[in-house]
Amino acid sequence: MVMRGGAKGDGVETEVTWEDQQNINLFGRINSKFHELEDEIKAKKDMAENLEDASNELILADEEEVRYQIGEVFSHMPKDEVEERLETLKEENTQELEKLNKEKEQVLAQMADLKKILYGKFNDSINLEED
Repeated sequence: MVMRGGAKGDGVETEVTWEDQQNINLFGRINSKFHELEDEIKAKKDMAENLEDASNELILADEEEVRYQIGEVFSHMPKDEVEERLETLKEENTQELEKLNKEKEQVLAQMADLKKILYGKFNDSINLEED
């Protein structure tokens, strides 16, 4: 594979080696992973908001026993137990969100390293940016 020169069409050709192709492929896989992580992070943030809303609603509840959904079934449970479950879920969600954010940082660092390598060799002949 040969890549043509810069945006000005200067006629310079750069040969794409096996290693270059591996880096391009790796960048593509990492970029896909980045988008998956962003989706997961969004879902965890949505979950955090939902759990917070549920906690706030529970505070306003007058009953000592409330309905709590387990899977697809609602069960009547003591309000105190539901509060404990919600707090546990919030903590777990926060930990998972922190883990995903750290993983996202690592992926972004890998992408930046690959961009340096690929742009260093191919200059404007390759576009790794998303529109």
